[in-house]
Amino acid sequence: MSAVQIRELRAHAGKTVTLRGWVVTTRSSGKIAFVVLRDGSGMVQGVLSKKEVPESAWTTFATLTQETSVALTGTVREEPRSPGGYELTVTGLEVLGPSHEYPITPKEHGTTFLFEHRHLWLRSRRQAAVARVRHEVEQAIRDYFYQEGFTLVDTPILTGAIGEEAGNLFATDYFDLGRAYLAQTGQLYVEAAAAALGKVYCFGPTFRAEKSKTRRHLTEFWMVEPEVAFNDSDANMRLQESFVSYIVVRALERRKEELKELERDTAPLERVTAPFPRISYSDAVTRLNQLGSDIRWGSDLGGDDETLLAREYDRPVFVYNYPKQVKAFYMKENPEDPRTVLNNDCLAPEGYGEIIGGSQREDDHEKLLARIRGQGLDEEAYRWYLDLRRYGTFVHSGFGMGIERTVAWICGIPHIREAIAFPRQVHRLYP
Repeated sequence: MSAVQIRELRAHAGKTVTLRGWVVTTRSSGKIAFVVLRDGSGMVQGVLSKKEVPESAWTTFATLTQETSVALTGTVREEPRSPGGYELTVTGLEVLGPSHEYPITPKEHGTTFLFEHRHLWLRSRRQAAVARVRHEVEQAIRDYFYQEGFTLVDTPILTGAIGEEAGNLFATDYFDLGRAYLAQTGQLYVEAAAAALGKVYCFGPTFRAEKSKTRRHLTEFWMVEPEVAFNDSDANMRLQESFVSYIVVRALERRKEELKELERDTAPLERVTAPFPRISYSDAVTRLNQLGSDIRWGSDLGGDDETLLAREYDRPVFVYNYPKQVKAFYMKENPEDPRTVLNNDCLAPEGYGEIIGGSQREDDHEKLLARIRGQGLDEEAYRWYLDLRRYGTFVHSGFGMGIERTVAWICGIPHIREAIAFPRQVHRLYP
């Protein structure tokens, strides 16, 4: 008999089916036994009657332990009190793979232990819920850009050009060509693609070698980066608020059960609708000083400043036009205040901080060249990037959204290390 998935049981009510999966729990009252099974699509309870199953099946039940993989055969019947609304009256039981002394038990475990066993911890209901929300976020990203006419462009992971701070690079020897770096961003490359295709995005892993141990940082994380020809900074922020709102609505509509499993208060997410409030960097510094921060004009906002400021709003907020000295070389100089650039950060509420960083790009060849030289970067490595300003330069803007930060915010989890299956941190490379 071919196996079906637990999520398909509704279509098989009253029929005999076989399920394959892993044992969650077992219990027995002497003549009646119960086994809860999960298969990745859902959970179901199997019921065995000692009088009605072969003796071999009853004997096998007694050997079951947590995470044993099994095949259960039985009749599907409706049972509103059971997970998913159905139960299986078991007539056959086969062990496919034993599980001896499974290390993660229902007792409390510390996070160090759990991350050492991350390959097994992923099987828990909570971690599976996070994974499904992440999947929904990533699918929503692709669907949004598809319906908006964007073209996906896959950008290099190995690169000779630095996108952000040089001190945050993972370097490696690249044959006879010198040093190559793991990409901090695909942005420079999608800028080139925008001149060919108009509206583009890249989506993949990025790497930062900064030795940060905060709950908002990973050394390897996923980022989606759209770039749009002829969009200025204002249009860039409108795209961001439309994009973020779409993703949040998708998660609320399609991942209700997972958010419930995570005990997520969805009321703050339900308020995420465009337009988002905007505040200039200069006004943000003034407001933060009023709220007790000692930040001074010219410094970048730290995590505490972002949290303090975001508390003033009931939805994400844009902080725009930061000082040039704290931002990347490619950001467009603000013509109304040359001390600043035409950029923005999008800060999520509830203490989650920056989820998006975006900007209008410097489209003036000479100004861009001066910034490259001013930061001591290798002109030759950026010759191709400067070509974009030599041959039909154009106003363009884009942004980068960190997937793990966004997922952590939507799930309401305190640390982004749970928002990816196998997190890479300063102190963690296993498993």
